Amino acid sequence: MHIDIFTLFPAMFEGPFSESILKRARERGLLSIALHNIRDFTTDKHHVVDDYPYGGGVGMVMKPEPIFAAVEAVYQGGPIVLLTPQGRLFDQQIARELAREPRLSLICGHYEGVDERVAEHLATDELSIGDYVLTGGELPAMVIVDAVARLIPGVLGDDTSTHEESHSDSLLEYPQYTRPPEFRGWRVPEILLSGNHAQIARWRRKEALRRTKRRRPDLFARLDLSSKDDQKLLKELEAEGW
Repeated sequence: MHIDIFTLFPAMFEGPFSESILKRARERGLLSIALHNIRDFTTDKHHVVDDYPYGGGVGMVMKPEPIFAAVEAVYQGGPIVLLTPQGRLFDQQIARELAREPRLSLICGHYEGVDERVAEHLATDELSIGDYVLTGGELPAMVIVDAVARLIPGVLGDDTSTHEESHSDSLLEYPQYTRPPEFRGWRVPEILLSGNHAQIARWRRKEALRRTKRRRPDLFARLDLSSKDDQKLLKELEAEGW
């Protein structure tokens, strides 16, 4: 997969993209990332990328010309995503959809906003990572690249490792434990030490349901719990008071 990122601050990406899984994915040729400084596509000697908003108001607005010029200079297909608080909320399903694309372009907004013509006539989608406002689209771009890249086949080594993660099927992940079996008097649940894989799988499903119900009732309400096994687990959880 190739990702083009259009930003006013390309240096912000150097650390996150040069460490851990993203670094290894790039070294193995599974992922390539190109950073494009929008200022390089201005035509004035001061490299101005923003201006006052028509109609008045606080703050500055990013100009359309350098953004269009930057994207059109390198674009070779795929979604063009504008990162903005006004976009649809990014989630795991969107990450899966984007991971199937061979190319992806991300435009990082800044200042008070981006000229609306970028959203209307250049971007094919607008995404937000949450209901809060950041100083720019750089951090959201990093989040989206990380979430998408780890779904590219081969990036994590074991592609099945993403199947039981939180949000993989609208469930939060079950509790995880490792050695030692007892720490400061707190023991790992005995079922996880039993070696009975069927019972362990059942326990994990039950605990995932319990955790999702308690912490994210909005996700729980969207679950399909019509199977007989889930119905049994729900009765047990209700009897336990969740």
